[in-house]
Amino acid sequence: MIVNVMERHVHEAYDRLRGAVKDFVDSPSQRDDVIVFALNRLPPKYVVTDAGKAVTEVALDGSQQRAAIDVQVIEAMRHIMMRPRA
Repeated sequence: MIVNVMERHVHEAYDRLRGAVKDFVDSPSQRDDVIVFALNRLPPKYVVTDAGKAVTEVALDGSQQRAAIDVQVIEAMRHIMMRPRA
């Protein structure tokens, strides 16, 4: 199975940061929009094997990568908040 490991990390960042942006409303459609916005601005990390997944997970758990993901998720929240879907 082909998996984009970055997707799980973006979901986790969203769950951790959803209260970080003042006036951001957490709803299913807002969540989806934020996650898509962030994923489109982060490099995909596709893996096929368990070994590849383990190596990629360790790399994405580093503080620099986590910070980059967090920045994109916060920027996505701000962007979506200013331009919500109708």
